[in-house]
Amino acid sequence: MPHIKVQMWPGKSNEQKQALADAMSQCIQDVLGSSEASVSVAIEDIPPNDWGSVVYEPEIEGKPELLFKQPGYSKPV
Repeated sequence: MPHIKVQMWPGKSNEQKQALADAMSQCIQDVLGSSEASVSVAIEDIPPNDWGSVVYEPEIEGKPELLFKQPGYSKPV
């Protein structure tokens, strides 16, 4: 039952978010062999001023062992 959680800055349209969710769901089905019904996708907008404390520190800096793709930026100031 893969559940994908995307955290990103605000500003993308609902159509863009739906296209992203659809593409990610299809990728999960193709790579992992999951059924469409087993995949869920959540998208959460995080204001830029909160990115460091809400995402970077707890999710990127705090759980490096879980990252399979590192960001190409350093901790936001």
